[in-house]
Amino acid sequence: MAAQKQCTPAQLALAWLLAKGEDIIPIPGMKRQARLRENVGAIDIVLTADELQQIEAVLPIGSAAGTRYPAQFMHSINR
Repeated sequence: MAAQKQCTPAQLALAWLLAKGEDIIPIPGMKRQARLRENVGAIDIVLTADELQQIEAVLPIGSAAGTRYPAQFMHSINR
C-alpha cells in the first residue's frame, strides 16, 4: 500500500496513526534530519476508510500489544 500511495512504510504507519483520531499522538524516533522530513511527510498522506480497513485487516488492532522487553528483563526496568 505504501508503494501505491507513493510513500515509505514509515510514512504510511504514521498516516494511519494520525487518521485514528485526535487522541492519538505518534512519537516517531529519528536521529537524522532526513528522517524528520520523512516523518513530517506523513501529514500529507490521506487514507480512505477502505484503506484503513485494509490496514487493520492485515494488522488487527492489538496485534502488536505486549511488553517492550522480555519478561525476564522487566523486573530490572525503572530501578
